[in-house]
Amino acid sequence: MYELGVSRDFVAQHYLTVPNPGPEGDVHSHHFEAELRFAGPELTEYGYLVDIDAVNEALDRIERRYRDALLNDLPEFDGLNPSVEHFARLFGDRVVDALETGTSTRLAVRMWEDETAWACHRRDL
Repeated sequence: MYELGVSRDFVAQHYLTVPNPGPEGDVHSHHFEAELRFAGPELTEYGYLVDIDAVNEALDRIERRYRDALLNDLPEFDGLNPSVEHFARLFGDRVVDALETGTSTRLAVRMWEDETAWACHRRDL
């Protein structure tokens, strides 16, 4: 099994919408890091699992959407508590939509909301 990882960091804001969220219910910022891990049993004819340049181009576009944004205002979070768990899944949705995933058969998106806390969403491709 091969794995390829690429990460990107950016600052975005949110506020939690669950009952009694305490201070997390106020708008606040996180220095997020989105860590992508592609996995698959085979490489392309060029010896890639996924083209790193293509991953970086897709991440450039996705990062622009979220950098300095208030996540609560984005349509993909409509009706959702903007938790780091939801963010990991939604970020992965955008990756899959924006990128030819080569010979990868799995994608994991680990979304760090600070240096000690993260959530991960895994999917088959």
